[in-house]
Amino acid sequence: MIIAVDFDGTIHNGEYPNIGEPVKDSVEILQALHDDGHSIIIWTCRAGKYLDDAIGWLERAGVPYDAINEHDPSVLRNFGTDTRKVYADVYIDDHNIGGLPSWKAIYKKIQQL
Repeated sequence: MIIAVDFDGTIHNGEYPNIGEPVKDSVEILQALHDDGHSIIIWTCRAGKYLDDAIGWLERAGVPYDAINEHDPSVLRNFGTDTRKVYADVYIDDHNIGGLPSWKAIYKKIQQL
């Protein structure tokens, strides 16, 4: 499964452009999802220096990812095009209707899909 995950307010608790601390359980659950074989795409509006800062933070925090703002290679093979909207089976974002569930609830829900 391809999972697109927002960065600001979803993986960390800071306010753009600042980067805060990891949201409770985010790093551990993203690692578990990756270990389970899911492809993790970091899906963010950050660019330039701010994107570089985010990548450095992800690496220091040990957050696994397969791409940043890019399609999983299987999508390009299957559809033959590179659209602006990143395709995923699941999108995790703090701006969901109803807000961001706990990361443990997110993991449980994905396991049920």
